[in-house]
Amino acid sequence: MNFEAINEHRKTFPSKEQVIKQTPDPGVRQMLTHLDKAGIATAFDRFDAQKPHCAFGLAGTCCRICNMGPCKITEKSPKGVCGADAHVIVARNILRWVAAGVASHGSRGREVLLTLKKAASGELPLPLLGQEKIVATAKAFGIYREDKTVAQLAEQLADLLLEDMSRAVPAAHRTIAAMAPPERVETWSELDIIPLGSYHEVFEALHRTGTGTDGDWENLMKQLLRCGLAFSWNSVLGSSIAADCLYGPPKRSYIETNFASIKAEYVNIALHGHSPVMPSALVQASREPELIELAKAQGAAGIRLYGICCSGLSSLYRYGEVHPLSNALGAELIMGTGALDAWVADLQDIFPGIMDVAACFHTKVITTSDSCRLPGAIHIAFDHHHANMEQILDKAKDIVKLAITNYPARQQGNVYIPEVSLEAEVGFSVENITQAFGSLDELAALIKAGKIKGIVNLVGCNNPKVVYEQAVVQVADTLLANDILVLTNGCASFPLLKLGYCTQKALTKAGPGLKEVLEARKLPPVWHMGECLDNARASGLFRALADKCGQPLTQMPFAFASPEWSNEKGVGAALSFRLMGLNSYHCIPAPVLGSDKVAGFFAHGTQELLGSVMVVVPEPTALGKRIAADFEQRRKHAGWNSK
Repeated sequence: MNFEAINEHRKTFPSKEQVIKQTPDPGVRQMLTHLDKAGIATAFDRFDAQKPHCAFGLAGTCCRICNMGPCKITEKSPKGVCGADAHVIVARNILRWVAAGVASHGSRGREVLLTLKKAASGELPLPLLGQEKIVATAKAFGIYREDKTVAQLAEQLADLLLEDMSRAVPAAHRTIAAMAPPERVETWSELDIIPLGSYHEVFEALHRTGTGTDGDWENLMKQLLRCGLAFSWNSVLGSSIAADCLYGPPKRSYIETNFASIKAEYVNIALHGHSPVMPSALVQASREPELIELAKAQGAAGIRLYGICCSGLSSLYRYGEVHPLSNALGAELIMGTGALDAWVADLQDIFPGIMDVAACFHTKVITTSDSCRLPGAIHIAFDHHHANMEQILDKAKDIVKLAITNYPARQQGNVYIPEVSLEAEVGFSVENITQAFGSLDELAALIKAGKIKGIVNLVGCNNPKVVYEQAVVQVADTLLANDILVLTNGCASFPLLKLGYCTQKALTKAGPGLKEVLEARKLPPVWHMGECLDNARASGLFRALADKCGQPLTQMPFAFASPEWSNEKGVGAALSFRLMGLNSYHCIPAPVLGSDKVAGFFAHGTQELLGSVMVVVPEPTALGKRIAADFEQRRKHAGWNSK
């Protein structure tokens, strides 16, 4: 293991003091300073307290799988007790990360699929708002029949997608067969990496990485690729299809963002997590006239909803009433305003630390999933079997009532709201992008002509190993200046929402070609596509444009970038795009540096297999320039003008 490289990497980790000075959002700076003076700790304090971080963990060479260890790999002890070397240990650890990512997105996807199935069968009093999506998807899957109702088609789709997710008996993967590019399916078939389904591949990944099973790092990487396909085509795309069928597709709209969108005179409810099911019901409940009157009877002006992480984003682009405030890493800063009466947490990216901050204020935290319990929180949730889903509207009303009755407990002296806000445009999709350009042929022609030199899906979570939100902003600045269009979703989208990148005013940051194209169509330079699940929308746009250009995805100037990624889902997301033949770009390395073989597989070994690589450049502006240079090479290979 290269301890020198690891130590140099650790030295780059910023302190909270550096974050306060350098983070691009002035509201974040104000809140960090305010909470510091109040003696309230956040993730940034806890990150500092962890230093110096474990070198073996950073390298991926710590093995805790069996109780003969934990084993660490050094020159003195190059193998663990069982005989596993650094390559096997690193491969096992990263495979388990990807398997966990498959389970994370898959678990919330399963909840949406069950909701779709129950709504279609009449068990839930929820309308099917995405009827065009249901019909179009049924046709793509070859199950459409004119004598079937939309509800019958929706239920059949839910069953089909659940089967692809949970299949144990080998059979055709229906989603991949219906939706994936044929060239990619052929490549994956030749590599023998098409998954049975999410459940099986996670099951198999845990089996292979168990004690004394798979000791071949290359074979473990093959299973990693299967999990990557299960992640993208079951956990992500299947979930996205179900959500659009149930709740309808995105709608372009404008919304006020950041701290000052919090209005102290309202009953304020934060929606935090990843499942759209309960947040959608809460939006409906907050519109109920009797609850609005109840809020006014308590002295409030009404009820207002705010988005933390992806639950808020999924509701935002469908209903337009949920103001986006923060990604997961900054959630405690929002809690620290003291102006939230209820904090509704469903699942994933909900740090236990929010309970410590909530204890300093009147805010009630409510958990709504059996998968996510927090000591001290109020639990108003679906049970483990989702057998009580028919109570969803009643539960949503109970949560809103709890927030209303908690409003009088708010202490004005505890409220601190930085006066920082901007408007943002949200809700982009393949369908409304097509409308904006008249056709995708027009957008494809602009890419070929070099007016738009490429498109990057700039996404991912955040990581205190770099200055909070700075890397996302600096990469975006560099891409836009090079006439590269930016798509965004999930946690990385929040600084772009908050700092004006999702408005036409940000066209001043764009190069001349990109600016000309977008000004003529009154479009912003960053297109917000929703929650992290909406990577599926970006990949759908990439595939459609590649078809229009008559090029395989491996030759298109498209890319995935997650500069600040931090969790297991982030590995799966990057892998999903590399499986499509598109490079992934990052400022933070994966924990694979302890094995030159596994690190080499990630960095360049997938080029021959998939036509794509992973690029890590720690400095954000340099990373953006690397993307632009790589796009020039792809454009040159395609024979396209870059002037």
